[in-house]
Amino acid sequence: MESPADINKGTWPNGPANLSRLIETQPGSVVSRVLLKRKTGNVTLFAFAPGQDLSEHTAPFDALLQVLQGQATISIAGNPFTVRAGEAILLPAGKPHAVQAVSALHMLLTMIRE
Repeated sequence: MESPADINKGTWPNGPANLSRLIETQPGSVVSRVLLKRKTGNVTLFAFAPGQDLSEHTAPFDALLQVLQGQATISIAGNPFTVRAGEAILLPAGKPHAVQAVSALHMLLTMIRE
């Protein structure tokens, strides 16, 4: 059986990690880094420069969005929510959602496929 280090080679550091330090904000950009990728779901870090966004889209699976640093406006089915560092919001499957970085933003997105 493979160890977690073998399975996640190149994505997850050995031992504990400060998630915000695993990704850097780039001016005028949205940067992402996949930490875990499985048949059952993915865990991805994102860094948004202030004002950057992910346009409205729909996903077939539930996702948990956790803000690690900064502040975002998250729109779900047309309803805006302010989400700050230390807070999380559920993005339900099949509902349109969008992300707008109010400030420099680091977030963790956990998508559950099963």
